[in-house]
Amino acid sequence: MNDSTIGLAQASAPDFAGFLARLKPVIPAHCILSKVEDTRPYECDGLSLYRSLPPVVVLPETEEQVIAVLLACKAFNIPIVARGAGTGLSGGATPHAQGILLGLAKLNRIKKIDLESATATVEPGVRNLAISEAADAYGLYYAPDPSSQIACSIGGNIAENSGGVHCLKYGLTIHNVLRVRVITIDGEVIELGSEAPDSPGLDLLAAFIGSEGMLGIVTEVTVRLIPKPVCVQVIMASFASVEAASMAVTNIIAGGIIPAGLEMMDKRAVHMVEPFVKAGYDLDAEAILLCESDGTLEEVADEIARMEEVFRQAGATRLQVSHSEAERLLFWAGRKNAFPAAGRISPDYYCMDGTIPRRHLGRVLSAIEQMEDEYGLRCANVFHAGDGNLHPLIMFDSNQPNEVERAEKFGAAILELCVQVGGTVTGEHGVGIEKINQMCIQFTREELDFFEAVKRGFDPYGLLNPEKVIPTLARCAEYGKMHVHNGEIRFPDLPRF
Repeated sequence: MNDSTIGLAQASAPDFAGFLARLKPVIPAHCILSKVEDTRPYECDGLSLYRSLPPVVVLPETEEQVIAVLLACKAFNIPIVARGAGTGLSGGATPHAQGILLGLAKLNRIKKIDLESATATVEPGVRNLAISEAADAYGLYYAPDPSSQIACSIGGNIAENSGGVHCLKYGLTIHNVLRVRVITIDGEVIELGSEAPDSPGLDLLAAFIGSEGMLGIVTEVTVRLIPKPVCVQVIMASFASVEAASMAVTNIIAGGIIPAGLEMMDKRAVHMVEPFVKAGYDLDAEAILLCESDGTLEEVADEIARMEEVFRQAGATRLQVSHSEAERLLFWAGRKNAFPAAGRISPDYYCMDGTIPRRHLGRVLSAIEQMEDEYGLRCANVFHAGDGNLHPLIMFDSNQPNEVERAEKFGAAILELCVQVGGTVTGEHGVGIEKINQMCIQFTREELDFFEAVKRGFDPYGLLNPEKVIPTLARCAEYGKMHVHNGEIRFPDLPRF
């Protein structure tokens, strides 16, 4: 593979006039945006560090229009970046400077709630939470619940393989999507997966989920719905140290308990969100855990008692159990509103996403604390403790000299530490632009070439979301030279895998 493998469309200036002329008979004029004031809102996703103004934004209203856009892009050799609600945090929906931005927000119909199979069939622009709202009348809901679920779309969830606070027990998007209908760059309609328990052939659905718009465009999704539990309660446990809280997480799982959710916030995060949400968090704690149990009344009572015992043995300084649905939601409100709370105390923040083995939680968080001194920036930690999926929030001020650069270096150091201890550079936010350098650290050249081969199988022209996710040979050579071959191993006391 060479540097021209991805992004082949940049060899010459795109013929946007011809492209738009071809679309005019099939795409309504109000669905095509080309004025700067109209395209400006699409210049970045939730990761605003990376911006690129799209020359054209197309907002199709039907699957037939999506097909027309893809065929036009292929005919004029124009790159295409798909976008859902724009809540992504890795720059995956950052527009291509010489391509079009395909917004799928208008494909927002819930087509069917099937009670017999406990499934919902929806279009990609449907909000995550809207699925559960539609299924609520039938006593069902959709389990994956990212913090942005009130706004994020199911198509975007598929692109990033999103999780949420309940993914420990109920799984990520990949575990809850049964079937997707996809349009390829050739305009072909294919279906991956099945509403049946299994589907014939290779498991291409698993390859597609998390592919960040590089393989095709989703136009329809069938998701699994599950019954709403009879009873749900949350324990809020306080600890005098991050290490003690981390050990409690390990002991919960080792004790054979699989909570519906198991989240951690360190002291800085607690002090950040409590004035915003007023959830009653313990401001004296160095870390708090939120541990949820759901099921029948008897199951929850038994599990809550077992959880309390584990926390006491781990040294919990305070335990509080929710006794109403309103109180349970209030406990979770702080965790789910951590990002907006950060915006109240810092001009800018940078949310990272790496995953580590649970046993290294305490040591890695201590290492992040050391990095705060090294980079001169504050960091609050809120994360899916049960999965070892970290979400450090690096706070900075883009108006101050070098703070953006220091924030990026701080984030890169955290991701590379995750790899060093046997983890990964992303758990649910995707690679996008943000983590493309760390892909060079995580994977060998042979593995990256294999990823590229999969992309070529779906998109031989390199037009779908180019120059993201899979680094080129030159990028890896340069990044490896700077950060691996001539550099020192960070935190050598931590195990290497």
